[in-house]
Amino acid sequence: MIKKTISIALASMMFMTMVHAESKYGTVNGQEITQLDIDMTMGPSGMTFETLDPAMKKRVLDMVVERKLLAAEAEKSDVAKSDDYKKQLEELKKGLLLDIWMKEKMTKIKDGISKSKVEEFYKKNSSHYSIPKKLKARHILVKGEDNATAIIKELDAAKDKKEAFIKLAKEKSTGPSGPNGGDLGWFELGRMVPEFSTAADKLKKGEYTEKPVKTQFGYHIIYLDDRKDASTKKLEEVEDSIKDELANKDFTELIKAETEKLKKSAKIELK
Repeated sequence: MIKKTISIALASMMFMTMVHAESKYGTVNGQEITQLDIDMTMGPSGMTFETLDPAMKKRVLDMVVERKLLAAEAEKSDVAKSDDYKKQLEELKKGLLLDIWMKEKMTKIKDGISKSKVEEFYKKNSSHYSIPKKLKARHILVKGEDNATAIIKELDAAKDKKEAFIKLAKEKSTGPSGPNGGDLGWFELGRMVPEFSTAADKLKKGEYTEKPVKTQFGYHIIYLDDRKDASTKKLEEVEDSIKDELANKDFTELIKAETEKLKKSAKIELK
């Protein structure tokens, strides 16, 4: 049963990667190392060869070389004549046939999804494609309210507010972002504690809080670098994903219906 599962899994992997033909990895006894060789060796890891570090790439290529050498040696043997080989080959063929059949069904379903159906789905589920409001801010965190008030006074007196804020953050902030000028990057309001989010959201670009903002961490002075208002992804941005979702739903229903129909006319004996 395990051998059967492995055979079918290998068939699926082979089918998905057959489009790769040219080698850019080298040869073994004149035989090219193909993308298919790489993919079969790496298996369903979720990683691509190009993203691996040099040491891991070498390890994968070494494994491919060993596999090809052993496969060539196996071809010289009588394994291909054995009943076990022939049985597993038939299972492999069946798995490949099923993969191709299912892929053709899925392609036909996806190609048949109309623009109007996609648009209708988009309108009904527009909330799924919403982009929440985001702020880009800096802060200076200190322990005492008096310390925070004193920093605000220094900012009030400065000509270049942002430059002064960055300098003061590096010098006086106790938060981990202090050495980076208090930069917090882009964040959604829900990521910060409520007191911080509320105060930051009231600011306009280039403004800072006129009074210290107290949270469980201490007293903050917040400077707003920028903001992005809430929005919704455009239809063209999500059209492909919507088609995939609709196609997957229709495909699942089709396979279920087909399976139920076949079960009714099949002789099934389970133990």
